Amino acid sequence: MSNGAPNVSRDTLATTLEQIATLLELQGENPFKTRAYRNGAETVRSYDGDIVAIAANNELAGIPGIGKALQDKLHELASTGKLEFYDKLRAQFPDTIFELFEIQGLGPKKIKALYQELEVGSIARLKEVCESGEVSQLGGFGKKTVANILEAIAFREQNASSFDRKTATHAAEMICDFLRTLPDAGQIEVAGSLRRGKETVGDLDFLVTTKNPQAVCDAFAAAPFVDRTIAHGSTKVSINLDNGLQCDLRAISADELPFALSYFTGSKEHNVEVRSRMRKRGVSLNEYGLTPIDEANAPEIPEIRTEADLYKFLELDYIPPALRENRGEFDAAAEGTLPRLIELGDLRGTFHNHTVASDGNATLREMAEAAIDLGLEYLGIADHSKSSFQANGLDASRLQWQIDEIRKLNDEFKQEGVNFRVFAGSEVDILKDGSLDFPDDVLAQLDYVVASVHNAFTLPEAQQTQRIIDAISNPHVTMLGHLTGRLLLKREPYAVDVNAVIDAAAETKTIIELNANPRRLDMDWRHWHSARDRGVLCSINPDAHSTKGLQMLRFGIDVARKGWLRKQDVLNTRTTREVERYLNL
Repeated sequence: MSNGAPNVSRDTLATTLEQIATLLELQGENPFKTRAYRNGAETVRSYDGDIVAIAANNELAGIPGIGKALQDKLHELASTGKLEFYDKLRAQFPDTIFELFEIQGLGPKKIKALYQELEVGSIARLKEVCESGEVSQLGGFGKKTVANILEAIAFREQNASSFDRKTATHAAEMICDFLRTLPDAGQIEVAGSLRRGKETVGDLDFLVTTKNPQAVCDAFAAAPFVDRTIAHGSTKVSINLDNGLQCDLRAISADELPFALSYFTGSKEHNVEVRSRMRKRGVSLNEYGLTPIDEANAPEIPEIRTEADLYKFLELDYIPPALRENRGEFDAAAEGTLPRLIELGDLRGTFHNHTVASDGNATLREMAEAAIDLGLEYLGIADHSKSSFQANGLDASRLQWQIDEIRKLNDEFKQEGVNFRVFAGSEVDILKDGSLDFPDDVLAQLDYVVASVHNAFTLPEAQQTQRIIDAISNPHVTMLGHLTGRLLLKREPYAVDVNAVIDAAAETKTIIELNANPRRLDMDWRHWHSARDRGVLCSINPDAHSTKGLQMLRFGIDVARKGWLRKQDVLNTRTTREVERYLNL
């Protein structure tokens, strides 16, 4: 079987389809056609087999989500390395046109008008016409809109050197795989904000134990993933990947590892407190070891082989990296009350997932079978409701059809002896006035309801907060989806009083979602400790739009741990029968 043209990867195929969809939007093409390209891109990314080889051999027929037109284009691209249709489309626009789609508040129609009327083909040019007032000659660009665009540009510039958790995790895994091939590399650890479970990452920190630091550093600097070398020494190397992500490697001795791992994991605030407590015991701590402050009155320093030994020396329980933010973890460690944090293996199922019925790219059965393959016991399907027309939201009749299909599939599983259940839900839009997109008699047919805001993001805080509280006061609402609507590194949260919503959720017994999509990770980890203490239950949901999307649960677990959540604080750690009882089914 042919592996395709050189330099053609799965990412090449998917990115090309995504960019075709974007360019077609600029041309005002039929939205169903653009959606077909986006769905095709997602299928390419999530397909289990060697999609490049399959495309090169023109064997894509029968793969759901890839019709004849996409089959032909993918075959041409995979077998030749080029796609004439894409090249002709691309030639009509500057390369920087894609930047504009990253600015919140700009859609294809506005970008098309900007390009055609003012030759705006980059963010730099967009900023120029907004600041000069030139953009005011176009309809739809009033003072408020222009101010919002400039604010979005500033937000993007501020976060230009930050990366989402998925991007950073995949980069770290790739680099660790490389480091394991080095004969001089011993123990390999990832430190920094990624190890602490932060939602975004500025750089990656790697620690490698070795007896030959120069060899490790030289090999790292010469690695195929290096785009630019920032610094290259005998014990430290700093490089950039092609996406700009900075990666720092430190080659250390095995004896230095516990100290370096603690120091480079951070956070800064946590480390300051650790060093302060060490000084009170007469020792100084740095990334290389412990030394007495006063040799004449030096305390007895035990052998330090692990990070746990450092905390034990301070008479503290071991503090997991996720909690190292100096937000109460020292008192809890001293009192023996640190939580036993949730782990990925605790999850038995999940909710808030989409299918081809709305804007997903996998069928109901495909999503269920993928969940089974992941070892889950149940899966909740929550396709969009009708007001999310851009996502092909379901009306009442289509929703009823889906409910019936879910019941049929559950019957099939039962007959086949498969211990798995699909729950019938809906991600129902919270309308501007706080009402829901379906009437109560429709909601009553569902096993559960996820209520989410998908529009009117600019409401004043008081109005937005009340809107959400009104929605979750409906007894049919089971959980609140992505509470603040944020898109990390792209869109700031809308104005909402999170604590007021948490209080209302506690009162109404509404679950709050931890959306595991690495672009959301919403509700933010900083709120989960207090929400937990107020009795609010969490559901970790991937918001999956493909079978591969179910794997994003790992990122939700990272943030749940950072929010001090335990197994008992999360709905989807419960068994199927326990969930059925919770939902009164």
